Amino acid sequence: MKVVAKLISILFHPLLLTTYLVIVLMFFFPSMLMVRSENQLVIVSLIFVFTFVLPALNVAMLRSFGTISSLTLESRQERIVPFIFISLLYILITFLFHYKLPFSATFSKLMIIITAMIVVSLVITFFYKISIHSLAMSGGIGILLPLNKASEQVNLLWPTAITIVVAGLVMSARLFLGAHTPREVMYGGVVGFLVGFVGMIMLF
Repeated sequence: MKVVAKLISILFHPLLLTTYLVIVLMFFFPSMLMVRSENQLVIVSLIFVFTFVLPALNVAMLRSFGTISSLTLESRQERIVPFIFISLLYILITFLFHYKLPFSATFSKLMIIITAMIVVSLVITFFYKISIHSLAMSGGIGILLPLNKASEQVNLLWPTAITIVVAGLVMSARLFLGAHTPREVMYGGVVGFLVGFVGMIMLF
């Protein structure tokens, strides 16, 4: 079971939220992103590199320099420096996609919401440790729920329902691994959902 819990934690790493969201929207709500089918692979690859690979390399670099002792960032204190770098990187990426690579105004708004989640998690981490896995998954739910109402079709219903189930699995995995207390998981879930949901209401 521990191996399964670790696998779930890796497959649904918080930094993969943007990539997963874009893939879901491309397949189930294509009119929102308005990306041509022949360009979809290129766009997803770019998003994956900018929002996952680069931040992950940043954390790995901090580990190699001895700034942090573990890639899992188990303690609240060790999370602060990586979270600062990741927040700055996401702000830069959001600016880049909005002004230099504006393939979709909708994606730019999604990046603002996701970056807001990261910045909020950084601010909270100065005072308290929360589950970023929980925050990311609940943030995805907060983003998808309003889109179900915006879409005239029911295409997003099943992806949203599956996301809710997966969020439960991820939270359970974090608890099973002893990475977080129930309170840390709950706070992460509440914060993520509120930022995602309120961000969607405000920007869309």
